[in-house]
Amino acid sequence: MKSVQTLAFVLVFATTPAAFAAGSMAGMDMKGGAASQQAPQPVAAEIKKIDARAGKVTLKHGPIANLGMGPMTMAFPVRDRASLKDFKEGEAVSVTFDNVDGTPTVVEMRRK
Repeated sequence: MKSVQTLAFVLVFATTPAAFAAGSMAGMDMKGGAASQQAPQPVAAEIKKIDARAGKVTLKHGPIANLGMGPMTMAFPVRDRASLKDFKEGEAVSVTFDNVDGTPTVVEMRRK
């Protein structure tokens, strides 16, 4: 009887990670991006830091629906690095994000 209980216990814990993994895959497109069918839309943001050398900008942004991201402050690579010279920290901007080579990336940024 004890071996049956042990086997049941082992099976429950052995399959639990698979169940969690399957659940966490619900929003994924197996072609390399979020499964959201939404087209990229401009998102309100504030520039917190510009790293022109690395081609990145740290933004405090609202929800990014097409990437399935909630509001947060995060550094993003910028597709057009040269455009960073046109902006200053503290500016309010409208930013369009997209998944570029599997990485959330700023594809367009404009002053508000």
